Amino acid sequence: MNSFSNVVEKVKEYCVGHPNISSMGYDLWIKTLEPHKLEDGTAVLYSDSDFSAKTAYSQYGDILKKAFEEILGFPVDIKITVKPGAEAEIKDQEMASAEEKLMNESGGKELTFDNFVKGKSNELAYAFCTAVSNVDKNDNKDVFNPLFIYGNSGLGKTHLLKAIENKVHKLDPDLNLIYITGEQFTNEYIKAVTKKETAAFHDKFRNADFLLIDDVQFIAGKDSTQEEFFHTFNELYNRGKQIVLTSDIPPSKMTKLQERLQTRFVTGTQVDIQAPDFETRIAILNKKAQELGLSLNESVTRIIAEKIKTNIRQLEGAVKKIKALTVFTSESPSVSMAQRVVKEIQIDNHPAEITVDRIIGETAAAFSVSPDDIRSKNRSAPISLARKVTIYILREVKGMTFLEIGAELNRDHSTMTTGCKDVAAMMKKNNDLNDTVRDIIKNLKLT
Repeated sequence: MNSFSNVVEKVKEYCVGHPNISSMGYDLWIKTLEPHKLEDGTAVLYSDSDFSAKTAYSQYGDILKKAFEEILGFPVDIKITVKPGAEAEIKDQEMASAEEKLMNESGGKELTFDNFVKGKSNELAYAFCTAVSNVDKNDNKDVFNPLFIYGNSGLGKTHLLKAIENKVHKLDPDLNLIYITGEQFTNEYIKAVTKKETAAFHDKFRNADFLLIDDVQFIAGKDSTQEEFFHTFNELYNRGKQIVLTSDIPPSKMTKLQERLQTRFVTGTQVDIQAPDFETRIAILNKKAQELGLSLNESVTRIIAEKIKTNIRQLEGAVKKIKALTVFTSESPSVSMAQRVVKEIQIDNHPAEITVDRIIGETAAAFSVSPDDIRSKNRSAPISLARKVTIYILREVKGMTFLEIGAELNRDHSTMTTGCKDVAAMMKKNNDLNDTVRDIIKNLKLT
């Protein structure tokens, strides 16, 4: 270990004054590295925090490799990992705090219509939200009540709800506006029942002038919460109070939502938000960079916009990460930096492996049956259809043979062939079934 320690000290000496390593960068990321071992051609170094380890490797990994090769006379790989059981030093705590501050900079800023980036993917949702927030104009109030906004996570639904909240408060501060998530609504109701305070709960929500509920899909499948929300919805709707709901999926796809709630959700206006197109992604990146006082050239924004296509939060996260790196490393934003940041984001958000159990579980949830039902011998119509859809998806997504699928479901492979063909034929004639199957496949690939 002593000899390897000496090698690491010489590597650090090599890095001091290196033209591509600032003095701040050396002090923050390289000087603090500790030697662990040289094994199987890999130099393993310790760092005191995950952020420090990732930054040291992403920013200076190539230089460190070159330094080790110069000292040892042969090429080695580099691995920088967190020291087991290490407690963060005061300096590291300050670093983590500063990094967190930068990564969350503007996170607490007011979300308004002015700082919402409009594009073809969200322009209708934006227009409808601005319409309901104009409390001094009641021209189309009934048309947009309730207003139901749906689309995948990270596309701006929460921003629009908060923009409504901010605008309404400015136009009429006396209005009673409640913004809450579906999960919070559920938790508050459970707490009220437990403490026998349902009267206060009713008083709070049934006297709102505006009720904004984010991720309302969370209440699906929770019978008592749905019952409570049904009565709250009716009370507000009958009194002409504005209701705005958001969800990852449209009401028609909420298989565990009570039918009477589904019916009420579609009595007003539904609007979806799609993933932003390339031009909108560029605009979002430029807007976020401007808010952070960061100058990004066209090449940098193009790299990010071409690689991150479906999630606005990830676009904003990329800009925040670049901002943090420019502060801590004293480097200017570059294409290589953007590529590293994008790679990290894509790794962090890599979809979970699509296993047979996941496919069966997703399909079972979509058809309101259990995974055990799909694997069982039960031939009832709902379970039989769910089983056939499972066969189709296993074939479509996993590329499994009918023999392999039959082994998983404990059935003859000829039955698997028939089931797959049946679903393919039904999907051509039944749009609802086609949409459901496609949604299951999309969810498998996104989560």
